[in-house]
Amino acid sequence: MSTPALTAVEAIGLPHRVIRHGPVRSLAEAARARGVAPADVVKTMVVRRGADDFLFVLVPGDRTISWPKLRGLLGVSRLSMPDAEVARQATGYERGTITPFGSARPWPVIADERVRGREITLGAGQPGLALAASADEILQALGASVADISDLPPA
Repeated sequence: MSTPALTAVEAIGLPHRVIRHGPVRSLAEAARARGVAPADVVKTMVVRRGADDFLFVLVPGDRTISWPKLRGLLGVSRLSMPDAEVARQATGYERGTITPFGSARPWPVIADERVRGREITLGAGQPGLALAASADEILQALGASVADISDLPPA
């Protein structure tokens, strides 16, 4: 079984492994199913800068987007998360399966600096499907900008 994400990863020759697992309902379940720490389940979120202007934001699973940091980095006063249908139209993927690889459009990617230097997992375009690869190689392949854009979640 292939997805646009896996096809894109294979086309660029990114060394990776595919992880197939059943449905998950939480970060903890996803980490267990993938055999990794929660921080290594990297969330891909679609953020809207304006009309038909989106970007992908990669954040470790155990952290959240820092909206003030991200707005400051981008030099904008307003960002938002599109609803599920708009996110699907912008990426070609359903929420929970979104990945920059094989997206309907090649939106810019900004990754939190904490993903670097280790193997991470990302959604691979279908429920229960992930890819694992070197974060540094993923960031290079995506041409990602890297910055401090996350916070620990409130206690």
